[in-house]
Amino acid sequence: MAEIVGGFLVPHDPVMFVAPDAPPAEQAKAVWDAYETCAKRLAELDASTVIIIGNDHYMLFGTTCLPQYCIATGHTEGPLDQLPGLKKEEIPNNEALARFISNTGKASGFDWAEARSFTTDHSFSIPYQLIVKRASEIKGQTIKAIPIYIASAVDPFITKERCIELGRHLNSAITQFPDAEKVAVIGSGGISHWVGTKESGRVNEAFDRQVIEYCCSMQVDALAALTDDMVLENGGNGAMEIRNFICAMTAIDAKRGHLIEYQPVPQWVTGLGFIELSVE
Repeated sequence: MAEIVGGFLVPHDPVMFVAPDAPPAEQAKAVWDAYETCAKRLAELDASTVIIIGNDHYMLFGTTCLPQYCIATGHTEGPLDQLPGLKKEEIPNNEALARFISNTGKASGFDWAEARSFTTDHSFSIPYQLIVKRASEIKGQTIKAIPIYIASAVDPFITKERCIELGRHLNSAITQFPDAEKVAVIGSGGISHWVGTKESGRVNEAFDRQVIEYCCSMQVDALAALTDDMVLENGGNGAMEIRNFICAMTAIDAKRGHLIEYQPVPQWVTGLGFIELSVE
């Protein structure tokens, strides 16, 4: 049977790739080093598959179709939005586990949008390339990765309550999977950041610290209780991505969180937090 071995909450900031030298060097190094720390820890967990929960940015689905939650069950590549140092490549998907999750959902009230051919964006590919692919190099063994995209970046948003339910469904489906997989889950998202608004470049460290405290103390209900109006005012439209954290935390059913690194980086327009979620 498959087991969940842990996971991480990490950012997916594309500005890091287009303006790597914009912040003070020490601060930039702390962020890049945090990704390396996550990769080393993932390798130590001996994970064979990682599920990355991210979100579209009007790149993959556009305005014509906005699924509340979508899982890639077939050929996967990305990112669509290639950046310096982040090039498109084929991604080794665990198609059997992805299909099992989707099929299990249909029997338990979760009608997944299913992508049998999928191109990711940076919300998946940044943690994939900097953590999962790097951990594969450290281990000397390929770690597969399943993209899950939830509606946490653009309206209509998935509710935070549904994120909790979706996380519980993921936990149940993964642990029912009959093959011997060690599965880690990554929630991919920034904390405070304003995207495409006049406040872009603002970072609210007080809000970020509140979110980090909830994540490290596993207060999922408190995180979910933050109203959208409160999040938008204090964390910006980009902070609606805390839904990805909520879903991942619930999927892992973690017992505790550990802050690896936090850096408020206005030059990269985001509050960047890295948290390891432990099941023991």
